[in-house]
Amino acid sequence: MSEVLSQDEIDNLLKALSSGELDVDEYKESNEVQVKNYDFTRPAKFSKEHLRTLEIIFEHYGRLLYTNLPAYLRKNVSVEVMNSEAVAYSEFANALSNPVLLGLVEFAPLTGNVIMELAPNLGYAMIDRLLGGSGVSLEKKRNFSEIEINILERIFTVCVDLIREPWQNVVELRPRLERIETNSQFAQIISPSEMIAIVTLNIKIGEIEGLMNICLPFLTLESVMDKLNTKYWYSTMQEKDDETYQEIIETLIQKANIPVKAMLGRSTISVGDFANLQKGDIIKLDTNIEDELEVFVGNIKKFKSMPGSFSDKYAVRVTSIIREE
Repeated sequence: MSEVLSQDEIDNLLKALSSGELDVDEYKESNEVQVKNYDFTRPAKFSKEHLRTLEIIFEHYGRLLYTNLPAYLRKNVSVEVMNSEAVAYSEFANALSNPVLLGLVEFAPLTGNVIMELAPNLGYAMIDRLLGGSGVSLEKKRNFSEIEINILERIFTVCVDLIREPWQNVVELRPRLERIETNSQFAQIISPSEMIAIVTLNIKIGEIEGLMNICLPFLTLESVMDKLNTKYWYSTMQEKDDETYQEIIETLIQKANIPVKAMLGRSTISVGDFANLQKGDIIKLDTNIEDELEVFVGNIKKFKSMPGSFSDKYAVRVTSIIREE
């Protein structure tokens, strides 16, 4: 509802107009509506709400990369979502460097493919790290060999598998890496004029830093566009309490295989005596028959025990628990 002026305000306004203190033309110019040009040949199919939801999804994806990639690369990895934007596919394709690392991902049950572009310097660093190096990149770019592509497929497969969880609130994805391309001409998944959403991640592996661009065509996401809004996203999020996480952690720990060994005793002999050991020789240990044995879980001394047998096999009976940090 517009503001209603009082009689005094109207009189003051007329007085200002008559004295020249207020310019009518300037007042009109200041209230003109700014018109934004709209290109009908490139309609904006992704709204700000859609792009913001995609950022939320890939922020979750970045946290998964942060926790999973170090297990394969044995190096600290940091991931940050830089931005998201909607552009024509031709703009994305024209900006690609040579050589380039493009992972073509099948986004089943959605139609079409998604492209994951990884900066070449990150690819060189991953290859160097997986082959036992320190994880350095090449100063001069060159084409990737077939062996290097096969090595990178392992990391790309891990990255693709991690996409499934962040998209659970939108659609139950079954992503699969189809192939890796090093030439952008062989990655024409859609028409150059079609609109795509690009989510850019900044990845840092040790001291090497580069970008990962995820190209999401509108034709692929069209069937789930209604679900790409924050209201739907938060309404379908499943709240997991601490007990649920505790149960998951306990289940994973129960499946872990940990070596357990009982130490009968220790002895020191010369290298010559060791080299001349024969079957039936006796080695004197530093423990007595009545002494308790130390039981190690991994490399940690955890139990005291007494030796014995069980079902015609050597065994130990735990007598006490060693509670130490």
